[in-house]
Amino acid sequence: MTYSPERVKQDLQTKAFLFPKPSADSYATLIPLQNKQLQKFTVCLWTYSELTRGYSLFSYATEVSYNEILLFRDEVGQYSLTVGGEEVTFQVDESTLTPVHICATWASASGVAEIWINGKPLVRKIMQVGYTLSGNAKIILGQDQDFYGGGFDINQSFVGEIGNVNMWDYVLPPKEIMANCNCGNILNWKKLKYEKHGHMLTVPHFWV
Repeated sequence: MTYSPERVKQDLQTKAFLFPKPSADSYATLIPLQNKQLQKFTVCLWTYSELTRGYSLFSYATEVSYNEILLFRDEVGQYSLTVGGEEVTFQVDESTLTPVHICATWASASGVAEIWINGKPLVRKIMQVGYTLSGNAKIILGQDQDFYGGGFDINQSFVGEIGNVNMWDYVLPPKEIMANCNCGNILNWKKLKYEKHGHMLTVPHFWV
């Protein structure tokens, strides 16, 4: 019998995805409102996890690059952003266990990459000047794609809660990043289409 994932369209404004345990087959595939080439982007989300090892927060793969966009928490106090296979890292003081609001931005023309944690910008980096992100992306929460749509490693899986995931095809100005709206034009948490795979639950979120 062929397994078919459950496809859902839902307003998730007050909800989060809960990944309760390490797994190589529990994840959510997000279906974008637009699936096109990009020369800039913003991705914002909330996350809440007890993990101290590395894990994927947002995996955006294309047939050109399985790390077209990868937002990854390497360890406590260190995040990384990968665009088109090139990675830069960011340092932040993380001393308490609390829900975290994360935004990542990048613009091809300048190469400027930013990560914001709880409304505060980390030191900017430069990467992939002039690069264009390919279209027809696979967007996955809960796992890190090591090839287009798969190649999952249980040791990089996410355990905890992720919600309010939004994506734009432009760089949000600081005031809009801090406003934390569910209004993305590529991914919009208020009208999200997604596929559920494995043991993943939808629960009320803890953040404001």
